[in-house]
Amino acid sequence: MTHRIGYAAGAFDLFHIGHLNILRHAKAHCDTLIAGVVSDEMLRQVKGIESMIPTVERAEIVRGIRHVDDVYVETSPDKLDAWRAVGFTHFFKGDDWRGTEKGLRLERELAQVGVEVVYFPYTAHTSSTALRHALEAITAQGVGGSSERVSHA
Repeated sequence: MTHRIGYAAGAFDLFHIGHLNILRHAKAHCDTLIAGVVSDEMLRQVKGIESMIPTVERAEIVRGIRHVDDVYVETSPDKLDAWRAVGFTHFFKGDDWRGTEKGLRLERELAQVGVEVVYFPYTAHTSSTALRHALEAITAQGVGGSSERVSHA
């Protein structure tokens, strides 16, 4: 039996249950799990967003998850660069990518080096994007939901 090295990549910004679910599922399907943490620079370049938590802290948070054996910080959008650095045999992704142009391209590219792409159920009820929007709304309102000052006379 061959040693299965899994790779699950993400921003892991505003860590939530969806992140934990993919890491838990991934670890159940491999012997060693490497979590790819997308760098701040990559988030700016690829998604056009600023992370709420810096790369070093996100990597440390993910490293502390019991399902994760090691962390690799991604500084290139090319998953083959990550594969060359890590040597994974299985790539894990949320099934929101299944059948999409991005997902099919990823499957083709990784198949060329013998990597299987495995999809897990996407946790639709929560996402970092939704959490980011909620935080922005709270910030826009001011802490406590009102910009009025209360007098304690």
